[in-house]
Amino acid sequence: LEGMDFNIVIGPESRGFIFGMPIAYNLQKAFVPIRKKGKLPCETASIKYDLEYGSAEIEIHKRSIKPGDKVVIVDDLMATGGTAMIKLIEGLGGEVVEVLCLIELMGLKGREKLKGYKVDSVIQYPGN
Repeated sequence: LEGMDFNIVIGPESRGFIFGMPIAYNLQKAFVPIRKKGKLPCETASIKYDLEYGSAEIEIHKRSIKPGDKVVIVDDLMATGGTAMIKLIEGLGGEVVEVLCLIELMGLKGREKLKGYKVDSVIQYPGN
């Protein structure tokens, strides 16, 4: 991510916190969490999405993303929540400039769902 133009690292609950916070700290960028519904204390924006085994709802503080913010999403696993996070961020006026994951489960076809976005993963696993 060095040299990339962005000002916010998003880390989804909970392992995204583990990977996103040190990246944000080391690159001197803001860190913003996305959490499961009901866990954030201030006014939030939320979105529901489908999982392989059901559905979920995630939230972000409304004031944490401003129009024009350039955002990198950092998570442990590329699975099904990426498109929901992007919709949430873009709904607040942010621009997602990269989705970065430790592990990509190729069988879930996450890259196809995130077509049009820069996507990187450290490990690509063929299963789902």
